[in-house]
Parts: sequence; C-alpha cells; structure tokens
Amino acid sequence: MKKFASDVYGKIRKEVFTHPLIYILLCAILDLWHNHKPFLIGPITGLKGIFLGPFYYYLIAPFYLIGRGNPAYPAVFLSFTTVMAIFMLYVLGTKMHSRITGLIAATIAAFSYNIFTLSRWLSNPTPMLLLSTLLFWFLWEITIGEKKKIYLFWVLAVLTIGVSLHFESASAVFYIPLFFVFSIWQRKKLPPFKYILIAGMFFLATLAPQILFNFRHDNLLFKNFLDLLLGEKAFRGITKFILEERAKYFWGVYSGKIFLGTGVLITTLATISASMLFGYLPKFKKHLILFAIFFITPIVGYTLFQGNYGNIYDYYTIGYFMPLILFFALGMGELTKHWGGFIIVALYFYYFANLNLVPIKNYLTATVATRPIAIEDQLQAVNWVYDDAQKYSQKFNVDVYVPPVIPHSYDYLFLWQGTLRQAQSCKPTLCGLVKTENLPVLYTLFEADPPNPQRLQAWLERQKGIGEVLEESKFGQITVQRRKRL
Repeated sequence: MKKFASDVYGKIRKEVFTHPLIYILLCAILDLWHNHKPFLIGPITGLKGIFLGPFYYYLIAPFYLIGRGNPAYPAVFLSFTTVMAIFMLYVLGTKMHSRITGLIAATIAAFSYNIFTLSRWLSNPTPMLLLSTLLFWFLWEITIGEKKKIYLFWVLAVLTIGVSLHFESASAVFYIPLFFVFSIWQRKKLPPFKYILIAGMFFLATLAPQILFNFRHDNLLFKNFLDLLLGEKAFRGITKFILEERAKYFWGVYSGKIFLGTGVLITTLATISASMLFGYLPKFKKHLILFAIFFITPIVGYTLFQGNYGNIYDYYTIGYFMPLILFFALGMGELTKHWGGFIIVALYFYYFANLNLVPIKNYLTATVATRPIAIEDQLQAVNWVYDDAQKYSQKFNVDVYVPPVIPHSYDYLFLWQGTLRQAQSCKPTLCGLVKTENLPVLYTLFEADPPNPQRLQAWLERQKGIGEVLEESKFGQITVQRRKRL
C-alpha cells in the first residue's frame, strides 16, 4: 500500500499542470496556517469584483498542511472527489433505471477525456462534479419519495446549493431559480415550516462569510454586484446572434462531455438516446420533467446573461456535466432492453473509446517536451536557483516571465521552497531571496510562450539592459539564468 501511495503521488506530481491563479489561493492558505489569518472570501470569479465564498480554501487547507505546502496533495484529493462523483453517478443511474444504465453513465464519466482532465484541475470548480451529482440525487429522491420521508432531502438540497456557490458561482447561481421551479412542481411535497426554516438557516450560513466581508468593506461586494446588473446590464434582451452563439455553445458542451466533438453520428446517437425516453413518456415522465428543469433553467439564464463582455466559458457549466451524462446514459440503458439495442450501444462505446482513450493515453504518457508545464518542472527550476545561490553564499533577486505575464505561481513556489529550506538550514531570509532592494545577482526565469513569442522576446530584450547572463539551465519548457546586474 505504501508503494502504491508513493506511485500515485509521483504520478500526480508530474501531472499537476499549473495555472497562475491557483497559487493565489495557495498563498492565502499559507497565511491561514502560518500567520493564522482566516479568510471570508474565496477565489475571484470571472466577473469583476465578485468573489466566491471561502469554503474551497478551507476544504483543501488540511491537504496543504499534510503535504507541507505541496499542491500535489490537494490535487489528489480533488481528483478523488471526481471518483466519488462517478460512483454516485453509477448509484443514481441504477436507482433511476437499471444497473446497466449506472454502468453506462459511470463508464462515460470515467473515460471521457474532458471529465478526465477536469478531475486533474487543481482549481475551485472541480468539486462541482460531485456537488452537482449530489444535488440531482436529492431532487430525484424528493421526486419519487413519500412526503413524510423526504424532509431531509429538501434540507440537503438547499445546503448543497449554498455550498456550491463557494466553488463555481457561474454554475451554482442558476441552481437557485432551478430549485424554485422544482419547488413549484413538487409543491405538494414541500416540508413543514420547521424544515424550511432549517434549510433557510443553512443557506444563510453558507453566505455568512461573504456577507460579513461585504459589511466590513463598505458594501464592496454588493456595489460590484449592482454594477454588474445595472451598470453593465448583465441581463439583456435576446438577439438572433446570441441565440445562435448560445445554441452552438450548449450543443458543444453536451457533445463534448460525452464525445469529443460534433458531427452527424453524434447527433444521431443523441437523438436515439432522447427518443428512447420520449417514446416511452408515461414511464419516464418524472425523469424528463426533472431533467428539463435542471437543464432548461440554466440555458435560459445563460442566454439572457450577457455580462462579462458576452463571454461564456466551458467550465461555467461544470455543474451540469454529470447530469448531462446521466441523461444520455438513461436513453442508452433503455435502448438495451429492446431488440438490436445492445448493438447500437456497443457501436457507441467503440466510437467513444476511439475518440477518448487515445488522448487519455497521450496525456498519461506525455514527455517533458510534449506535456504542459507541470509542477515538477517548476520545482526543479526554483530549486536550481536556490542551490546555485547557496553555492556562492549570495543574496539575490528574481524576475519571472509567465504567460500571460502573471508571476503568482513562482511567488508561491519561491515562498514555499524558501520556507522549507529556511526551516532546515538557512537563516530567516528565505535563503537569500530579497524583494525589497536591487542586488548585483539577478536570476531570470521564463516559460515558453508559443502563442505570444513577441511578448517573451520583448521581456528578454528588456532583461538585456538589466543584467548580463553568466549561466543558464533548462527544465522542460522553463529556462533559468543567473545574471550580473549592470
């Protein structure tokens, strides 16, 4: 078991592909553990001045502590939440239809290249794969259960919505109108006032940190939210262009999670799957209404929402990926009960495997030259700087170029590795790294930037006027140089 755990850690360490914004949160967690600074807000959203709640920070903080600051540990945990989501998807598919449906849903989720890569994303949206599956499960239990036996599921559904707002608000914000529509549909099963009050208190508790932060900072969040709604007019009328663009987006999301693109065959399979449900409407009436509420509500919301300069990204809908897979699997599961259905399902999985298994294999077997920059490369570069500086017992400065010119990742990595070295042998100066004054020794570190080589070239030209290169080393797509300041 120890060897297995070590192998898993080693693999993840090479696979943790980093994004600069990830390290902002790691610096915040560093403040929590070492400087005892709790936080009331979490990561920033894609909307100007709007922040998520802090639960994501607190969720991964213990794994940061266990790993002594190593991002691979929270990355492993976040991947495990996706494994849990896949298992829950199997159970939910079995409950809603049959074991074969559960197996189809779990297999698609486990081997979809897009879900596979999302599960390895060290970022706040990742737990939404699990939370969305749980929310859909709770709503299904309410749909099929007897009134007196489902009170707890109402409370759990509201709590899940509140917690989800801490991870990816672009997905979770539409859980609120979705739940309102669902409550109207299931109004005869609404719980007694006591349970409604408990659910409301839980929901407010999930918002409490942001509310407190807002009041402590002169209504900052509230003002930014109002500016988004009124100043930027985030919700506007629908035009033909918007309808066409959103239709392409939603179809791309649906087909992309289950397949890896669009085409006639994909459209045909999706139509066959849906027709198996609509063709047996009395049998699947409750299923279809629940799926309709769960999907149509955000579709309407995203179509009306035109803030953020009209941009809408794939991960905005991460809170609907797993239910989308379940919807398709339900139709495929019903198809297996009919003559010739197994042949169609087998053909689907043959096509699915050809599209997804090759990219997954390439991902897992990628070399340093062919993979994105990983934390392993970054750590080698950072430790080369510290080792080289210690060799000459000298203080130094560092200047970093990271596409798109955001150095947060190395701010954290130098802080983390310097802190570890400082605890072991160095004096309390982060082993020579100085940020408050210009020193004769300057280390420049830069990552390859194929999309914008002109930016990197301009940065290197500027460095020529600052320092002369004395020594250089490369780690994958990262170059480190020791310079003598001019």
